[in-house]
Amino acid sequence: VAATQPSTDWHLKENAREHHTSKFSSDELIVRRGQAFTVTFNGTEQPEQNLIFIAETGPKPSKAAKTLATFGVSSTASAEGWSAALQSSSPSSVSISISSPHNAPVGRYKLSVQSTTGGSSSTANLGTFVLLFNPWSSGDDVFMPSKAECEEYVLEEFGIIFAGNKNHISSFGWNFGQFQGDILNICLSIMDRSLYYRQDPATDVSHRNDPKYLGRVLSAMVNANDDQGVVLGNWSGTYEGGKNPTSWTGSGEILQSWKKSGFKPVRYGQCWVFAAVLTTVLRCLGIPTRTITNFSSAHDADGNLRVDEFYDASGNHLERGADSIWNFHVWNESWFTRSDLGPSYSGWQILDATPQEESGGIYQCGPASRNAIKEGEVDLEYDCPFVFAEVNADCMYWNFDSATGKKTLILSKSTEIGASISTKAVGRDDRVDVTRDYKYEEGSKQERDTFKKARKKLGLEDKFDPTAPTPEEIEQKPDISGKFKVAGSLEVGKDLSLLLVLENLQSDAKTVHVNMTAWSTLYTRRPIREIWKDSMSVTLSPKEEKQFPIKIKYNEYQQQITTDKTIQVTAICHVEHGIQVLVQRNIALDNPGIDIQVLSEAKVNKEVVVEVAFTNPIDTEVMNCVLQVEGSDLLPGILELRIPPLKANEKSSTKFKLIPSEAGTKHLLVNFSCDKFADIKTFKVVNVIN
Repeated sequence: VAATQPSTDWHLKENAREHHTSKFSSDELIVRRGQAFTVTFNGTEQPEQNLIFIAETGPKPSKAAKTLATFGVSSTASAEGWSAALQSSSPSSVSISISSPHNAPVGRYKLSVQSTTGGSSSTANLGTFVLLFNPWSSGDDVFMPSKAECEEYVLEEFGIIFAGNKNHISSFGWNFGQFQGDILNICLSIMDRSLYYRQDPATDVSHRNDPKYLGRVLSAMVNANDDQGVVLGNWSGTYEGGKNPTSWTGSGEILQSWKKSGFKPVRYGQCWVFAAVLTTVLRCLGIPTRTITNFSSAHDADGNLRVDEFYDASGNHLERGADSIWNFHVWNESWFTRSDLGPSYSGWQILDATPQEESGGIYQCGPASRNAIKEGEVDLEYDCPFVFAEVNADCMYWNFDSATGKKTLILSKSTEIGASISTKAVGRDDRVDVTRDYKYEEGSKQERDTFKKARKKLGLEDKFDPTAPTPEEIEQKPDISGKFKVAGSLEVGKDLSLLLVLENLQSDAKTVHVNMTAWSTLYTRRPIREIWKDSMSVTLSPKEEKQFPIKIKYNEYQQQITTDKTIQVTAICHVEHGIQVLVQRNIALDNPGIDIQVLSEAKVNKEVVVEVAFTNPIDTEVMNCVLQVEGSDLLPGILELRIPPLKANEKSSTKFKLIPSEAGTKHLLVNFSCDKFADIKTFKVVNVIN
């Protein structure tokens, strides 16, 4: 018999405070597992001892799958680990403290109460609540002992993502926004749209107690490949029919668009977009997560721990083979135990939602234990060989002759890949270098031993590889050395000044024919358009060093450059009677600056005026100027302002109003674009007081 619907008081404020869920804006109870919450309800007329509670989740709740629990009011937990204890009762209502087990599946639960009087029982639905992971609780797989780290990796809505290249690290802010609006519901929908759920909903829901399962599933769902997931990748350099990946400033707009469109993949993302969206989803669910940037990141497509780059005789970088070296790549680390591998592999786990290679037939990657990567334990689950290669692969540079199909090794480097691995500091807007957590010092005996161990485990030591260079090729010594030096500023809108420095290492004169090219590239080093080429013959006296100035004017590169603002400069030096020498440099240009001022003290629910100023640094007019502003707790959604064209060297100043909704340290993110400069990003810390 169904009883009348009782009225339920979920004690939203008190429970949220206890469970670190106050930042969610929801009328539904949101709590963390393994911790008690209070609920009060009326409409039960008989003693509390006769009450039986039912908590259930998923489409086919069952006790065996731990997706259904029934428990009475007593001092002991039920077989499924749930328990209820009486807090207080009055003739008309009863307050109960309910505890879930540390390993309960996360997600939306229905709670009902069954009461029995005079032999007949009736069940009343009390409503729904959402259960999340609990990094504050020592019994949880995601337990994080440091409170400051819980604050940063679960509760912080602002992040900094590092980009550029290893010679020139840049950064930009990102609004994860995991507590905004409807994001939690969207995260729950993501889980319900995965391939795993579609194949077997009940089993999928029963595995949602396990962060390593969910991390893997969500790494697949954040990219659109295979499953109509959240973001569609595009590395072509043209982004018609969607947004340029560099233009996003937060995950909220992406997740909302995905839902609004009826769950059609959002166009377009590149690695940091996938990583940032995955950070939002995992932090929202309560799994401590951060973004990691790896500079000179290897994409080893054929699993031989080696990446090959090919150049022609003119110095053009050829797109040959599936291997590549990206200027940077962004992935995630999430914090949880590895009961499947043992305690020494617990802690930070690598997850990567960028669709690079299939794993188990779909585009997903991880969790790979960071400790396993450092120790070369590439036979451990999941996807350790691919991640190990991203930070450790050896690099081979080849000359390829398309007429004959012959390739000649120019040089090999074992210290090139995996540099300045970076993440945001806890509680500060600074960069922290975590390279040592991924590998032993470059060139040290331990590092080479680990590399050999990994090769051995992958069966590469004993296998003849016809594509590998011979020991003689690797040992050969060039007669000259070269490098590109930057002379002057690296800024879009200014001429690019470089020096090619060549040094004769021998004690007899050398004649060198040099072919030089400059190409605009994507951050993945994919060549897009040729900017400049030149050649020269030079004679170097014994042991002589010479510098050759190179200038690439702004009007030469302005039409060719991509929104990644990267240029690869290459010189192939053909030494008479000697081996070729390759000199290359990847250059990341900076955008001009933009300035934000908050013109008065920021107070909760009070208007505050912000001024954004930009000066056009070039001697032609800039048009189609748009300013985009966002920031959790400072303004809802995204503010978009159109700005009139700016003449040469003209300064524009734009004012707008914010009404902060919550006190604390908040971040305002600004993105300015026009026809000559794409996505000039900056952020401002705003301290909001009550």
